[in-house]
Amino acid sequence: MITTERLTLRPPEDADAPALVAILSNSEVMRNLVRNPSVETAERSLVRHRGYREHHGLGFWAVEMDGKVVGLCGLKPGAEKTPIEGELEIGWIFAKKVWGQGVAREAAEASLQWAWENRPATRVVAITGEEHVVSQRLMEKLGMHRLPEGDFIHPDYDAEDPMGRSVTYAIERPGLHG
Repeated sequence: MITTERLTLRPPEDADAPALVAILSNSEVMRNLVRNPSVETAERSLVRHRGYREHHGLGFWAVEMDGKVVGLCGLKPGAEKTPIEGELEIGWIFAKKVWGQGVAREAAEASLQWAWENRPATRVVAITGEEHVVSQRLMEKLGMHRLPEGDFIHPDYDAEDPMGRSVTYAIERPGLHG
């Protein structure tokens, strides 16, 4: 478990499923991530993240604010068939009601700190859609820099689908280069 000034990050529990499914099936929240989000796609996502934790000892945490689950944030293995396959990837997704309050940044900073303290990775990476400027801005606020050579078409999308155009960001382990 990780605690910050306003947040608690902890492994998701079965009781979190209704709140997380509501977030992950919200079309506005998911507009840059999934076409036609649904309860079924949300439930599959939760199962996938549970698998990361079971097989890799890491995964997205449920993020609580004022005792309520408001999103997911954390670390997972980089997706197969992408430029970040096997790397340590950070990601987040939050309920619209907490957008613009610095919650994602606070949770992501705590996740990065956990990574540096608990994993040997020399860097942490993130991917997002080419058009998802808000996510890219957060990556930059976290100290991440874009890796133009990491631009790719996400394997979950057709090559012609603009939603599949993805960009890669990275942050190096503090103190690694001097």
